[in-house]
Amino acid sequence: MDKEVLRIVIIATGLIIVIVMLTWGYLKDRQSQREMDLEDDAEPQPQPVRNEPLSTSPVGDDEYIEPLGPAILNSSENYYTNDEDDEEEEDFAPAPPRIATPAIIQFCLVARAEEGFNGLDLIRAFRIAGLKYGSLKIFERLDANQLVDFGVACMVEPGTFPSGHLDTFYCPGIVFFMQPDALDDALAVFDDYVETIRMLAVELEGDIWDHQRRPLTEATVQAIRQSL
Repeated sequence: MDKEVLRIVIIATGLIIVIVMLTWGYLKDRQSQREMDLEDDAEPQPQPVRNEPLSTSPVGDDEYIEPLGPAILNSSENYYTNDEDDEEEEDFAPAPPRIATPAIIQFCLVARAEEGFNGLDLIRAFRIAGLKYGSLKIFERLDANQLVDFGVACMVEPGTFPSGHLDTFYCPGIVFFMQPDALDDALAVFDDYVETIRMLAVELEGDIWDHQRRPLTEATVQAIRQSL
């Protein structure tokens, strides 16, 4: 019997992170117990999930979720890492920098308009992109098996999108996130992830930021892509 694969992408703040982590732990325990019942010698496969509370800072009358800091992506505050054993030699050109695969890939789309993105415009753009409204009240890209490839959250606390009164809802930006290690084909998902962000940037008239809150460059995209 094939193992059931549980794939969950998490973004949360405050109380939500506690609830989601409890749910994650419960699902992991159920999967491990099911595998032990099927195979006596099977060992539970740990599926660590790294999460950090999202910090906030004021934006106008609202508070917005500051994107997850570089620490969760790479302790060096950059995707680029160099091997310590590499030595420069005069006879050879220096090797291009290597990168470590980020635990979570997170980009942002920030509104150019002062009032931010309107809820109705967001819903229209999400439908064009084929994103689905999920149980955590964020939008998700689902694969053929209805598993989450990547998620889209609101920058305004608590990161969710309302189910009604969208005409009066505004947010300064949206956050895209994905977990490469939880995906069967991370490279294909990342390509879709980037294409979706770029398409929404055109539809919503927004600017794309990378994990360091800088304009996203093609160099950054290619560096992450090569790590997957």
